[in-house]
Amino acid sequence: MSGSRQIVCPQCAGINRVPNDKPAGAARCGKCSTPLFSGKPVEVNAEAFDRHVQRGDIPVLVDVWAHWCGPCRMMAPAFEAAAAELEAGVRLLKVNSEAEPAVSARLGIRSIPTLLLFAGGREIARVSGAMAASQIVSWTRGRLASAA
Repeated sequence: MSGSRQIVCPQCAGINRVPNDKPAGAARCGKCSTPLFSGKPVEVNAEAFDRHVQRGDIPVLVDVWAHWCGPCRMMAPAFEAAAAELEAGVRLLKVNSEAEPAVSARLGIRSIPTLLLFAGGREIARVSGAMAASQIVSWTRGRLASAA
């Protein structure tokens, strides 16, 4: 299979073309040499959020959270464990709703934690409330399979 997919660097937000026949999990950024996947969620600001969702060719799972939110803090280790399992097929991002209120408003966030799943630059699913890692992985894979 020929062609490539665009993957956004978690460090510098550079756009990287990764050949389809090469494993994305081992790829490094051509701009800053950072691995494109670390098995951990990426904390992003509004600009990086838009870049990952709009320019990346892989699905993006976003956790909208806040420091003061107990369920958000409880779910953080589960979201990190889900990242280790879902990457490099899905990019996992974290958006702090207090630091990025414009992103939260644009996404219509009413409660946190909220998970949003994007594919092809558009939202395909969302769910609110804390979940275990296995639930996050299952929910994500199920929604992606339904959208395919």
